[in-house]
Amino acid sequence: MTEPRGALTGLLIIETAERPAGEQTGRLLAELGAEVIKVERPGGAPTRRMGPFRDGHSAVFEFFNMGKKSVVIDLADSSGRARLAALLARAHALIDDHDEQWAAAHGLAPEEVAASHPHLVHCAITPFGQGAPADWQKSRPLNVIAAGGWAYHSPSETPPEKPPLKGAGRFLPDYESAIDAALCVLASLHRQRHGKGGQFIDLSEVEVQVNRIDCVLDRMLAGEAEPGPERTAYDMGGPGTSFACADGHVYVFMTTKAHWLGLRALMGDPAWSHDFRDDWLEFDCTRDNVARFRAGFADWIARQPKHAITEAAQKAGIAMVPVNTAADLPQHGQFIHRGFFQSLDHPKFGPLAYPTSSYTFSKTPIRVPAAAPKLGAHDPEMAHD
Repeated sequence: MTEPRGALTGLLIIETAERPAGEQTGRLLAELGAEVIKVERPGGAPTRRMGPFRDGHSAVFEFFNMGKKSVVIDLADSSGRARLAALLARAHALIDDHDEQWAAAHGLAPEEVAASHPHLVHCAITPFGQGAPADWQKSRPLNVIAAGGWAYHSPSETPPEKPPLKGAGRFLPDYESAIDAALCVLASLHRQRHGKGGQFIDLSEVEVQVNRIDCVLDRMLAGEAEPGPERTAYDMGGPGTSFACADGHVYVFMTTKAHWLGLRALMGDPAWSHDFRDDWLEFDCTRDNVARFRAGFADWIARQPKHAITEAAQKAGIAMVPVNTAADLPQHGQFIHRGFFQSLDHPKFGPLAYPTSSYTFSKTPIRVPAAAPKLGAHDPEMAHD
């Protein structure tokens, strides 16, 4: 039986990106079937040296570079730039995530690329977009998430004396920017296919963050809430937070009488719960009541298994979810049902479960075509360019 072709089969993408933002963009396109050639500097991309490591291999590089090909080209020298130009001449798109000064010094300024390769879709992903002050272009993900407003309340329900943290991990701005960048590249490739040539995509990572703005930041921009140094604006003022259970943690969110009555029944109507009004979450949610609830609930939930109790809670209309660890996720029934994790034989580590994308296609399935490449593994294949 013939393996179904990917939606982007036949398209060639050149990736000179060296940060997770650009590398994740290329990975998303590779999963859709595009041939993605990763251009690496002598010694390899910086992400090859990002931890955590397994037997000397970077898990970061392995994740962001699945399904790509690797060629080593020194763009600091003219012969290297000539090799890249030969690749771009037959490519459909270029993905880069360097600052403007680097791009200009290595022959990848937007005007230069457009003049030499007018057919090409050229996507540049930078922290603040083209034209930003030089110092801003050196920003890291922590700077981006803070400048975009999300570090103001992420994670929520944390002690105010703690510094801003990135609740969703160190690469949240990169993941979000990659989604938008891949979407822009796809739209531009559609335009290119209809004979309208290439174009330059200028993507600002900070503007992606602001584009994901939520109700708290909306209220501040509308003048309904006053911004300040405290990071509690997102906190709902209720008892919701994470609690330790018998085999991990659960997160509970409660705001209504129905939530409380459902939880009280789930707990077996303990004596301490009768000290609260049925509608206390709506009309008597004081600091003291929140503290008393958390103490009583923490004692009960500490004896419960997280998956069984959260399933029972959800059936009772209570917003309680397990706090899954990385080890939990491949065993999750819904992920198994959707085939989100795909098994792939790694040349060094054997079978591994690789996470894929959040969407499925009926005619052109998402596939992890191969593990991340060894440095320069495809140099012989590209020798004719």
